[in-house]
Amino acid sequence: MKRVLCYFTKTEWMLWLGSMLLILSFFLLFDRENGITLAASLVGVTSLILCAKGNPLGQLLIVLFSILYGIISYTCAYYGEMVTYLGMTAPMAVFALISWLRNPFNGNHAEVRVNTLKIREYFAMLLLTAIITYGFYHILRAFHTANLLPSTLSVATSFIAVYLTFRRSPLFALAYAANDLVLILLWAMATISDAGYLAVMVCFVVFFANDLYGFLNWSRMQRRQQAAAVS
Repeated sequence: MKRVLCYFTKTEWMLWLGSMLLILSFFLLFDRENGITLAASLVGVTSLILCAKGNPLGQLLIVLFSILYGIISYTCAYYGEMVTYLGMTAPMAVFALISWLRNPFNGNHAEVRVNTLKIREYFAMLLLTAIITYGFYHILRAFHTANLLPSTLSVATSFIAVYLTFRRSPLFALAYAANDLVLILLWAMATISDAGYLAVMVCFVVFFANDLYGFLNWSRMQRRQQAAAVS
C-alpha cells in the first residue's frame, strides 16, 4: 500500500482525486441514471494519470474507456465518436500497450522509454491523418452523424493522438488535449437538448487538465531519461 501511495506525487494525487470528485459531483447533480457515463469518466481519468506517468496500465484502461465511450456516443448519434473510439482508439491503445511494454526505461516496466521522432515522420503522420480524416468524413456523412464537422475534426485529432502515443512521443498528450477541446464542443451541443450529457462534457474538461499535466510530466521524463543516458 505504501508503495502505491509513494508512486504518485502529491500533485498527481490532488489532480486525480480532484478530477474524480468533480466528475462524481456533476454526475450526482445532473445525471444519476446513466451509470455508464460515470464509469467511463472514472476509468478515463484514471487512465490519464497512469499514462502521464508513462505506465502501460494506462493504455489498458484506455481500451476499457473506449468501449464505454463508444456506447455513450451511440446513444447520442455521435457515430463518428463511436467508430473512432471502437475502431481506432481502442485497437491503437492495444498496439501502444505492446509498444510501451517492449520499451521500458532501464528495465522499469512502470515507465516507458520516451521517444524522439524525426521530422519526416511528422510529415508522414500528417499525410495519414489527412487520408483517414477524408475517408471518415464520407463514412460519417453517410451515417447522418450529428454535428458532422466537429465529429470529423475529432477523428483527425484522435488519430494524431493515438499515433503519437504508439510512437511514445510527449506530444501525444497535447494532441489529446486538442481532441478534448473538440469533444467539449461536441458534448456542449448535446447538452443543449439533454442536460444529462453535461456530465460527459465536464468529463472532457477534466481530461483536458489531465492531458496538459501529462505533457508536462512527459517533458520532465524525457529530460531525466536523456540525462541518465549521458551520465
